[in-house]
Amino acid sequence: MKPYEVERLSVVIPVYNEQDSLPELLQRTCAACEQLPCSFEIILVDDGSRDSSAELLQEAAAQPGSPVIAVILNRNYGQHAAIMAGFEQCTGDLVITLDADLQNPPEEIPSLVRTAAEGYDVVGTVRLQRKDSALRRLPSRLVNFAVLRSTGVPMTDFGCMLRAYRRTVVDAMLKCREHSTFIPILANSFARYTCEIPVRHAAREHGESKYGFMKLINLMFDLVTTMSTAPLRMLSLFGAALALVGFAFALLLLVLRLAHGPEWAAQGVFVLFAVLFIFTGAQFLGLGLLGEYLGRVYRDVRAHPRFFVERIVRAPAPGPQLAANLRQVHLR
Repeated sequence: MKPYEVERLSVVIPVYNEQDSLPELLQRTCAACEQLPCSFEIILVDDGSRDSSAELLQEAAAQPGSPVIAVILNRNYGQHAAIMAGFEQCTGDLVITLDADLQNPPEEIPSLVRTAAEGYDVVGTVRLQRKDSALRRLPSRLVNFAVLRSTGVPMTDFGCMLRAYRRTVVDAMLKCREHSTFIPILANSFARYTCEIPVRHAAREHGESKYGFMKLINLMFDLVTTMSTAPLRMLSLFGAALALVGFAFALLLLVLRLAHGPEWAAQGVFVLFAVLFIFTGAQFLGLGLLGEYLGRVYRDVRAHPRFFVERIVRAPAPGPQLAANLRQVHLR
């Protein structure tokens, strides 16, 4: 593992109905990035917000010398699609993703940059003393467990989007054209050196979480079926095992029939059960194999765009007072 110098940092933040937290988010993110010896840009992607978030982002990006780039999507595509839209616009050799709700403090950005500069391709984070409710933490743990077991990706907290990615990893992810993308797992598939660091976690002050219990459960099934064919293989194994049990049961009945005579077999009822087990197992096995092929075809034919960018707003040519004006950016 060889250390490298970060010359330009890109911070990608998906935004969905976060108008109340945006002023503080921009101020704190700019302040954290100013502590670094490298240049930086902040790419905020509006994921079809229904409040005034898009207008506020465009206003911030239009300020002379502003490091903000506003990417406006035409509708809601989901958090990970919005981040991929930000990846397409970023120019940094290190990219950090961050949620807009301020539960993961932007002040952790320098720590991620220093850790990544040690030579890591991906730097994940683990939230310490989470401030979410028990109903929010439980499905999150289920998602983490299911993803870890089905994909084998050695990460602890898949739900925390405060992460750092080396430019080569981001470029590799952009070449993947599948529609359903879970960025932490996809990034790890292209990374040689990965690690996790602990970060602080704060309670949400504005709005409410976009991931309820059922949405997290749906996310778990989506992740497992998108990133792995393990469920299909489990179905095939279950069908094969059931068919073997039925076959063994049939052999046992045959032996007992020869040993105890026709009266023992209950007039063929036991044989019927054995045949039923065999055919049911064979059906599950066939469904599993069919699903395996369908899953492979499904992965290959998903070629439609992940998102559609409606507009991109960048600052005019930089003025002489860039550093002095960063903290004065106010969102109305």
